[in-house]
Amino acid sequence: MQVLVRDNNVDQALRVLKKKMQREGIFREMKQRKAYEKPSVRKAREKAEAVRRARKQARKTAIREGLIAAPKPKPRTGGPRRPGGFPSAAPSASAAPATNVAS
Repeated sequence: MQVLVRDNNVDQALRVLKKKMQREGIFREMKQRKAYEKPSVRKAREKAEAVRRARKQARKTAIREGLIAAPKPKPRTGGPRRPGGFPSAAPSASAAPATNVAS
């Protein structure tokens, strides 16, 4: 894997590298290799991943062919993207806390 550093901007190059590693699945693999995984657990995980991929592909094909409706797009907030972090209209501490309802 290779990342070019332009104008001695190492921070930008690190961001690009992390994004590439995320896409390649290196972080997921490192997390899995942190501890031993029994062969039976590994087979079950790989089978579940294959089922998930197949369902996702079937869902995309059905949406493309018009058999099912496409999911509604999530509303986008118009806040700043990187440097500022959160939008200026962040909820205050006095706002009512969200409650989790377990069923």
